[in-house]
Amino acid sequence: MRIGIIGAGALGGTFAALLTRAGHDVEVTARGAGLEAIRAGGIRLTGGYGEVHARPAAAERLSARPDLVLVCTKAQDAAAAITANADAIDGVPVVVVQNGLDGVAAAERLLPASSCMGMLSIIAANYTEPGSVRVTTAAASYLGRGDGEPDGEVRRVAALLSGAVPVVAVANFRGAQWTKLVVNMLNAVPAIVGRSVQDVLGDRALRRVVTASMRECVRVGIAGGIRFGALQGLGDRRLRLFARLPLAIGQVLPWLMRVRMGRVPNLGSTQQSLRRGQPTEVDFLNGAVVRAADAAGLAAPVNRALTALVHEVESAGTPLPADRVSAVLAHTGA
Repeated sequence: MRIGIIGAGALGGTFAALLTRAGHDVEVTARGAGLEAIRAGGIRLTGGYGEVHARPAAAERLSARPDLVLVCTKAQDAAAAITANADAIDGVPVVVVQNGLDGVAAAERLLPASSCMGMLSIIAANYTEPGSVRVTTAAASYLGRGDGEPDGEVRRVAALLSGAVPVVAVANFRGAQWTKLVVNMLNAVPAIVGRSVQDVLGDRALRRVVTASMRECVRVGIAGGIRFGALQGLGDRRLRLFARLPLAIGQVLPWLMRVRMGRVPNLGSTQQSLRRGQPTEVDFLNGAVVRAADAAGLAAPVNRALTALVHEVESAGTPLPADRVSAVLAHTGA
């Protein structure tokens, strides 16, 4: 099958390499140094899925109409990237592989003739050098759309992709997006202090802040009527219990996530963007919690403060002292 992948960063590069290895005809879009590196030497994938050296076609825009499209850009870049490729992909099935809550709706709005679905990936991968991706945690990805059971097309696409990398068709995709958003609360603090996720979760003071941001995210989702989807051992019952726990006990959840990650340092996608000198998608992660809280008439002081601190690091270009993060709980009363 001819598969177009828009965005060849950590996840886009991973899927491009694995789909090429599985025998598909893959074309990726990239820009700048990333495009030059892929054209010159292909994509080198190491880590959790073994070593793959793939040489997909690469251009700033897709050069031919594919049979299936994966949109793997950062959330803030998705609209521009989809628009730039609209002539080639409108009417083609589209899978949006993205953090945040709005990716599928944006694709549906920009591609009215396409059948759009979303995919949540728990794969942890480091992409700090153009054309090179290291998978630090291999995991299944979850495909779906809407609130109901997965339809026939979702199941067919999941089966197709599973020939290269594990993909599960899931029910209640919107709830699963919220569960993934809870998991993505692991991103902000490591990015602010410039340390790995494992290192941050091993630090009691910083782990308390991460726990508070996760708990706040769950509480905002509950207020918005969300039924959390099952994802990587998390689900509605477990997260609702977590939302009621005091911080001292709730810290068990991120601690268990740390254990599951293993020992290879996981930088998190937000910190990787900072290290490449690129804008982060914090406004679509912690910022999404803030917007949902505003819509529900609630406050989200922890996530509001973390969003501001990530933007401060973006502007300054250097990490902040850990005590700036630890102070968030005192200032917000969480």
